[in-house]
Amino acid sequence: MSQRDKLAVAQSFSKAAQSYDSVAALQRSVGSELLAWLQDLGAPNLVADLGSGTGFFTEQLQQKFPNAHTVGLDIAPGMLQFARAHRQENVHWLGGDMENLPLRAECVDVFFSSLAVQWCENLPQFFAEIFRCLAPGGYLALATLGPETLFELRDSWRAVDEYTHVNQFDAEVHVTEAAQRAGLAIARWQAAPRVMHYSSLRELTHELKALGAHNVNYQRAPGLTGRQKIKQLRDAYEGFRTPQGLPASYQVYWMLVQKPARA
Repeated sequence: MSQRDKLAVAQSFSKAAQSYDSVAALQRSVGSELLAWLQDLGAPNLVADLGSGTGFFTEQLQQKFPNAHTVGLDIAPGMLQFARAHRQENVHWLGGDMENLPLRAECVDVFFSSLAVQWCENLPQFFAEIFRCLAPGGYLALATLGPETLFELRDSWRAVDEYTHVNQFDAEVHVTEAAQRAGLAIARWQAAPRVMHYSSLRELTHELKALGAHNVNYQRAPGLTGRQKIKQLRDAYEGFRTPQGLPASYQVYWMLVQKPARA
């Protein structure tokens, strides 16, 4: 069974639509690095942003490829509503699931997806859909998160109870193997940590809530967390404090994959 609850993902990000952009510093940085990889890819006819969220990078893609048709796809209705209201009108906003794309075969020249694929339930199915929908010679530019993301928060919770409190993401080998088994060739890969710092645990958890990045694992604890557990968590996390504050580490993967061109 999948570790992630897709309905909870959609509901969480819908609720975060209004607050997301105000706290998305890491997301902006990671996505901007990925966007810079889209050089020398020719003149695509159709570009699609998967997990488009508020549409920030969908709009960037439209500006980068002004002659292409641009699609922004997201599973969260609240995000799509926000994007339609605040972004350019010449983007086609589409509700849908990355693991069951509402697109015809071989119609997309460039897929872009920044910090969204980690919420998929079935990574091989996602890459199979990418292969199906990519035109021969087309590309997917992808940024996602690895299993050491928020390890400080994860390890601090382990001092409190045995539930899964932090989202669990796929390891590098699982991501690359899933892409290759789908028939995609890895043209470029990069992995690097990104560390954010916070003055308090409350500041970090409030930011995660504003991003919609709640714990969506099926093994998450039921109900509300009591004051005693929160105190235990806070005390455990203080063990990670540095002069810069409380660190929150993100294990980031960037990759560029290509569907083989026809012989």
